[in-house]
Amino acid sequence: MSRIGKKPIAIPKGVTVTVAPDAVEVQGPKGKLRQVLPPGIVFSQADGQLVATLAREEASLKKYHGLARSLVANAVAGVTDGFKKELDIVGVGYRAELKGKQVHFALGYSHPVVFDVPTGIDVVVDKMTHIVVTGADRQLVGQVAANIRRLRKPDPYKQKGVRYTGEVLKKKVGKTGAK
Repeated sequence: MSRIGKKPIAIPKGVTVTVAPDAVEVQGPKGKLRQVLPPGIVFSQADGQLVATLAREEASLKKYHGLARSLVANAVAGVTDGFKKELDIVGVGYRAELKGKQVHFALGYSHPVVFDVPTGIDVVVDKMTHIVVTGADRQLVGQVAANIRRLRKPDPYKQKGVRYTGEVLKKKVGKTGAK
């Protein structure tokens, strides 16, 4: 059995969990999430904790044990605290501006880039060069942050572009010109 899969998930106060045969629904102060379970994994709720167990002892099910537990634990953490990813925009004239549910980027292209923010995600633009993506769903927050970064990946030569806060880039040396 998986070491991670054996760990019980503590359910904080203010969070309600509904266990169905194929999914677990978690509702809390930050929202409501429904996590679909892999087949063969069963969750049971007792004493304010969720425990993942295998429906039957098969080698093919053991690989999903820790995965299912981690996904449900992320859902519980998401509806209580939420998840956050921060990005920085580096470059002369590169900036972002929030207009309703859209973020308008100036990233050195001949046109402004418009990014639609999906439902369930909040985007805050600080100082026009710092973006904070928050939400309850960990996978969606990470995907939105990756999509924003993909608009202008960091350049290894001049270090310009959209990068995660704290991301360390390897700077490449350019061509050596005539001396």
